[in-house]
Amino acid sequence: MKILGIGVDIIENNRIKEAIKSKSFINRVYSVREQRQSNLIKNKVAFFSKRFAAKEAFAKALGTGFRMKLNFKDIEVVNDKMGKPNYVTNKKITKMIQNKFKIKKYNCFLSISDEKKYSTAFAIIQS
Repeated sequence: MKILGIGVDIIENNRIKEAIKSKSFINRVYSVREQRQSNLIKNKVAFFSKRFAAKEAFAKALGTGFRMKLNFKDIEVVNDKMGKPNYVTNKKITKMIQNKFKIKKYNCFLSISDEKKYSTAFAIIQS
């Protein structure tokens, strides 16, 4: 196993608090599944902030940022039954990782956390 990329991001929650007042921001950044999941969450600011940081961290781990037709909605974060956050793999992300790193199989790991003022995420892409 080899680490192909790591990424970390931190965001001030007040930035997202203001941004999520705009439905167009939510629709541009978050998938339909993420939006549906947010309906079950009381603290929307923390929910959306952590996912925003996770998307930024992934783009950094990939090493491209939001270029090469990668956009926020391509990166989706869900939680398993125990609450552990995971990236959802899709054809576009898989193709980008395979082409960039010249590999066939990979794993992505994600850790997210928040405090009152900040949310942070750490991402690893591993072959």
